[in-house]
Amino acid sequence: MVYNTAFVALVIFGLLAGTLLLLEVGRRIGHKRRNQDPEGASEGLGAVDGAVFGLMGLLIAFTFSAAATRFDARRGLIVEEANAIGTSYLRLDLLPISAQPKLRQDFRRYVDSRMAVYRALPDFEVAKAMLAKSTAIQGEIWTQAVAACKATEINGNAATSLVLAALNEMIDITTTRTVSAQTHLPGIIFATLCVMVLAGSLFAGYGMAGSKTRSWVHVIGFAILMTVTVYVIFDLEYPRYGFIRVDATDQVLVDVRKSMT
Repeated sequence: MVYNTAFVALVIFGLLAGTLLLLEVGRRIGHKRRNQDPEGASEGLGAVDGAVFGLMGLLIAFTFSAAATRFDARRGLIVEEANAIGTSYLRLDLLPISAQPKLRQDFRRYVDSRMAVYRALPDFEVAKAMLAKSTAIQGEIWTQAVAACKATEINGNAATSLVLAALNEMIDITTTRTVSAQTHLPGIIFATLCVMVLAGSLFAGYGMAGSKTRSWVHVIGFAILMTVTVYVIFDLEYPRYGFIRVDATDQVLVDVRKSMT
């Protein structure tokens, strides 16, 4: 599922309104049932309520845990990429001095383009253009490094292996980060979560039908808590679009760029 800010806002506000509406609908159904059958209105409903709320809680726990795990993994990948770039840059010292200035300049361009990829979000077109640019710079760096390794035997094969292995890791981590950024829970799971929250609201409203007056604290509290929980899960799943962000972790890449003198 592709994140769309307007769509998510519509879903969240729609979920809040739907929760409040179904709490009221459930309460009215419960009142009507109690008037028709005062003794049997609640008979045998405990098992159904328990199953619905248990399933809803399980689904919330599953989606929250999965989103939080991916959130931590994305932060870890940023650090891994910063380390890979820093290591590759340091190992340029093993190459001939004549080849180093151009490679160091390209490294600075490369880090700038990598940071620009994620700063461009949620503008996907700009992000794709910057990703293509960083990929092109990767190719230039690799070609120059291979040529420099072939052109000299001063430091031997061990130095060549160290340089190329570090560059290979730097290139691989970009693919890992791109796949990680595009990997999310299927949309059907989010849809099922919203349906379960709405179903739970209907059953909760039915359960509150025993009181003569509405408990607005419970009604509004239930609706807000359910809606906020779903929103937090969305935010964790897409951490560059809402209030929960991984931007602070990007500072490690900024620090690596500053060290490239």
